[in-house]
Amino acid sequence: MLNDGEVSFQGFGLGLRIPHFQHFLDETVPVDFVEIISENFMVAGGRPLYVLDRVRERWPVAMHGVSMSLGSADGLRDDYLLRLKVLADRVRPLWVSDHLSWSRIAHRNSHDLLPLPFTEESLDAVCANIRHAQDVLERPLVIENPSTYLTFARDQMTEWAFLTEMTRRTGCFLLLDVNNIYVSGSNNGFDPLDYLAGVPIERVRQIHLAGHSQGRERLIDTHDQPVCDPVWDLFGRLYPQLGPVATMIERDDNIPPLGELLAELDQARSVVTRSMAAAA
Repeated sequence: MLNDGEVSFQGFGLGLRIPHFQHFLDETVPVDFVEIISENFMVAGGRPLYVLDRVRERWPVAMHGVSMSLGSADGLRDDYLLRLKVLADRVRPLWVSDHLSWSRIAHRNSHDLLPLPFTEESLDAVCANIRHAQDVLERPLVIENPSTYLTFARDQMTEWAFLTEMTRRTGCFLLLDVNNIYVSGSNNGFDPLDYLAGVPIERVRQIHLAGHSQGRERLIDTHDQPVCDPVWDLFGRLYPQLGPVATMIERDDNIPPLGELLAELDQARSVVTRSMAAAA
């Protein structure tokens, strides 16, 4: 099986969510891979691991975390990394991913993906944390771009410049969440096409497609709605620039029946077919 982010994988997948466990156990679900939320399976036993063991016999698995807190100035928690490594060694995933964000300082955890200032100081801290995580996990990380709702007055570079230098210094790869690019661009006033032109496309290993909600003044990355037309358009513009990548629909709340997500995944396949034909 392909693993560890050092090789490419091309296909279309879904997140493995509790309402759909039985479908993946009983049926031949038409996906090429599944993605798990790592923390939901970092347990000693029980039904989640039973389901995961059965699923990984049939599909490649990508591991996606939400608690590494790569932007924490006081470093990473080794107890967390060691538990994550146990799961990764068991699963043999395509890769292990997490977010360009922070959620923890000392013993306080916000349980949210908080934004970083794009400064040299922040870049140094993130890169040190990525290198440490990669040493413990013994595999390269795949890092997801954040959804952001504000910018910092002390920012010294764009987000895409930050990502470029981060990948250069650490050898990590990227998970591009196209919805996050759209949400952040709308909230913070940058053109998503400038983002796509500036990000290191050759480092992309995975694509997330998700939905968002309209807040009072800003878009909110809720992952509880279907993918909207502007995000589909951005995805269609992006895909022909990429090498082989894994593309998935990500739904974390208001989870619909599996058939609805499979229909949305078929839409992703159609967008790829049209965009590649137009680029030929």
